[in-house]
Amino acid sequence: MQKFDVAVIGVAVMGKNLALNILDHGFSVLIYNRTTEVAVNVVKENPGLGLALSLEELIDKLEKPRKIIIMVKAGSPVDAVLNQLTLLLDQNDIVVDAGNSYYLDTIRREKEYAEKGFHFMGMGVSGGEEGARRGPAIMPSGHIYAYTAIEPILTAISAKVDGEACSSYIGENGSGHYVKMVHNGIEYGDMELIAESYQILRDLGHHNNAELSAIFSGYNSRALDSYLIEITANILKTKDDLGDSDLIDMILDTAGQKGTGLWTSKEALDLGVDISVITSAVFARLISTDRKIRISAENILPSSIIKAPIPAYLDALVEKSLYAAKVISYAQGFDLLKKAAQTNNWNLNYEAIAKLFRGGCIIRAKFLNQIASAFKDPKLTNLLLDPYFTQIMNDSLIALREVVALSIYYGIPTPSYTAALSYYDAFRSTSLSTNMIQAQRDYFGAHTYQRIDRDGFFHFETWGDHE
Repeated sequence: MQKFDVAVIGVAVMGKNLALNILDHGFSVLIYNRTTEVAVNVVKENPGLGLALSLEELIDKLEKPRKIIIMVKAGSPVDAVLNQLTLLLDQNDIVVDAGNSYYLDTIRREKEYAEKGFHFMGMGVSGGEEGARRGPAIMPSGHIYAYTAIEPILTAISAKVDGEACSSYIGENGSGHYVKMVHNGIEYGDMELIAESYQILRDLGHHNNAELSAIFSGYNSRALDSYLIEITANILKTKDDLGDSDLIDMILDTAGQKGTGLWTSKEALDLGVDISVITSAVFARLISTDRKIRISAENILPSSIIKAPIPAYLDALVEKSLYAAKVISYAQGFDLLKKAAQTNNWNLNYEAIAKLFRGGCIIRAKFLNQIASAFKDPKLTNLLLDPYFTQIMNDSLIALREVVALSIYYGIPTPSYTAALSYYDAFRSTSLSTNMIQAQRDYFGAHTYQRIDRDGFFHFETWGDHE
């Protein structure tokens, strides 16, 4: 009986494409799906794949140590599969969860599996169905033995940039899914900043969609070169298949989400990290879903527009502003990774993480090369303090201020642009207004305060008494 190198459980779009990617790279692949008919049809269409009609058959047909990749919906479906597999596995078998699982679930599952003598890995996979099929960015974590056993497969199937695989061992337990979560949070920020740029150029620059497409194509040929800028240019020149309009003009302004951006924001709050660009992007999607209320509000609330002069060089202004805001957003995302590593005792390699983000994943962008280079310095505390990015801010900050000011004058909502600028100004300030907050806290709750002229904590008993 033929023994297979690896199995994939769950062959919906992502699982099927991942299995075919593995097959393309010379590994024998066995598939299993809870709904048998789905797996049977996939094998009929792709006869190179092996088929298991039960988990028992799957276990029997795999080489030892068995390597099993799960690609099912996060949450209870993952636990359901794991509970079945636990009864069938041998010592040192490896099970990899390649879905978008919450990292704390991954930590729990790895601990439970380790106690039973098995290896459980959490693995972030980014790039959507096309990435899964042609080469995703891969973020594996877990016991180093398990990673070493499956590494040849992951390296082979991942995207490649400059000959380097966009797959790198992240660290222990849930770190791989954590990095994928933060990747998705950064993605939220990127998408919102691009959307805000589109609205500014549309409403203030009065460009039509063909002109906007050309502008974003131009951006993509320079420093902003990235997948999301590229697809934005393509979206803007796409015609509606159900009418004569451009498709973008027919799409309702309500954006959905699957929750990873929300997870990232909650995690930042728990760790006390400012990721305001990402969080404002999450909130922007939330308010977009209240369309009926927004329609009512438009007819009731005043707009109070201030018609400031719109510069002729608006396109170039937005280009610089978008670059500056993106740098700030990525600085926040990597700051969150640093704080999480300290909290969870992970030894994260930020240079390697930036490199694996360069290909296959949704946030892939040219300037990730500079981010990777910046993190060669192990003492770098924040991306903005790297000389290369400090110079970017020096060149682009005035543009960011102008764009935010224009959006405020004309009533264009730019929550992520505004958050980026506010973060930057707070980050470089040594005279924040929070001394007043601490005074208020001591006034009403005796929470104490620190002084600028001596060490220690103080409480003032008679606020307002100047006698």
